[in-house]
Amino acid sequence: MKNKSVNLADRLFPKQLDIESEDNEILSIPPEQRKLNTETYDFTVSTVNTYIDEEHIIIPEFQRGYVWNRSQASRLIESLIIQCPIPVVFLSQNSDESLSVIDGNQRLSSINLFLGDKFPLQGLTAYPELDGFTFSDLDPRFKRHIQNRTIRCIVILKDTHPQIKFDVFERLNTGSVKLNAQELRHGIHSGRLMNMLEELAKLPQWKEATGISKDKRMKSEELILRFFALSENWRNYEQPLSGFLTKFSEKFRNLNQKQEDVLKDSFRRTLVACCSLFGTHVFRTVGADKKKLQFNAALYDAQMMAVHELNLTPPQILKANKKEIAKATASLLDDESFSRQISQATTNKNALQGRIKQFVSHLRKLL
Repeated sequence: MKNKSVNLADRLFPKQLDIESEDNEILSIPPEQRKLNTETYDFTVSTVNTYIDEEHIIIPEFQRGYVWNRSQASRLIESLIIQCPIPVVFLSQNSDESLSVIDGNQRLSSINLFLGDKFPLQGLTAYPELDGFTFSDLDPRFKRHIQNRTIRCIVILKDTHPQIKFDVFERLNTGSVKLNAQELRHGIHSGRLMNMLEELAKLPQWKEATGISKDKRMKSEELILRFFALSENWRNYEQPLSGFLTKFSEKFRNLNQKQEDVLKDSFRRTLVACCSLFGTHVFRTVGADKKKLQFNAALYDAQMMAVHELNLTPPQILKANKKEIAKATASLLDDESFSRQISQATTNKNALQGRIKQFVSHLRKLL
């Protein structure tokens, strides 16, 4: 009986596991798919709290995390008590029917923490008599009153185009420190893929190769995501890069253990090979001052994709003439066509595919 339920659920709610400053991605979407598909729910506070505990509602761990202080959280609880309207919460429906918070992280986290007795009320203005009370301390009538209050939730349904979801998230991103594209993806598509990116970004060899030691805005995670998305589908790349990465994140959000192991192994092997073949010049070009080498994301694409495409074995890498590779690569970087592809309009389709093709051909001749 259970297997029948699982099989039916797999058919109705399929997991999307197949891997598959820029132009306006929205315009590349057919007009009929540009609309936002939503449903509105009035959930009780009790229901919201239960959904969070059971992970039916998922509060993504943003870079900034939970930032409200206890007074702010207490004022929210007080607003529930005095029946002050609470701003609408926006949720995104996932392929498995769970809901991710798009806007309302602080509010829902505060409610969940308070009902879990994680903090006492403080700084109240309407009911200062309740200062110092945890949820368990309150009279049962107060408890029921809070739990029965409703919160309006607008759910963006799963059949909404991924880039439309991303665009809505950007529009709702009104915090004092705006989230960048990767932080937004981390919020919308939190799960095993994003956890894996975070893990790989901590590799010492990665930090040394890129020069990114203190990464507070998920730059490393986005670069590693670029490798995975391009290694799977660079020949069918479509602008803009941001949308390309977002689509990949949507498809691979809930990758399984086997897929995760394959991706990790691919990234590590390619990174090690690049570091061995290009040495101190890996992913780097000469800076404007002609003295210091600087990390170049476009060159990173070309070198990583070329090494990945050629699928070099350890003996081939050891046998390679590193001095000849360095000399030939320096010459390629001086080539007008290649130089333009890694310095101008680098996310343009022709530039991105062109530099990868050129570097694959370049490296194949040297090995």
